[in-house]
Amino acid sequence: MLYIGIDVASKKHDCCIIGDGAEILAPVFTFENNAEGYDVLLKAVRNHCRDFKDVRIGIESTGHYSNNLISFLQGKGFCLAVFNPLQVNLFRKAQSLRKTKTDKADARFLAQMLMSSDHPIYAPQSLEISELKALVHELKSSKARLPEVKPVPFIDYDPIEIQEDKKQGILKIKKLKK
Repeated sequence: MLYIGIDVASKKHDCCIIGDGAEILAPVFTFENNAEGYDVLLKAVRNHCRDFKDVRIGIESTGHYSNNLISFLQGKGFCLAVFNPLQVNLFRKAQSLRKTKTDKADARFLAQMLMSSDHPIYAPQSLEISELKALVHELKSSKARLPEVKPVPFIDYDPIEIQEDKKQGILKIKKLKK
């Protein structure tokens, strides 16, 4: 079994490959967030394992930066686990007293997290949910662009004052007519 941790960023990803005995099989390497980079990852995996069913890949949830990579890996038949960033941070703190927050270290921690226990297999969102999220994001960003509208305060008039004002107005009109 291979355990692969991938720390995702916008333009590049860091990857660590660990074997069943917790030995690091490939030093942490970087690949681009594009088709050529994904091929570099596949070659590295094939150097250690031919059957992708024996590979587990852990990715930290980073929003839209990981969407293409996740789609690519699922299309190739890999088993994925997507971790909450808080979960990764707590695991890192439990493993080391040092502040080792680097992309390369995170890739190694993600692979180690996969080894430590069973994690649910990632299930992609339906197209409808993805579209709904995109619409909500667009709505929020369009609201941010609108100027703030201040409500007009409601003036509460006393009905007795209104009656008096009417009487005064009627009296003034009558005087003008004379």
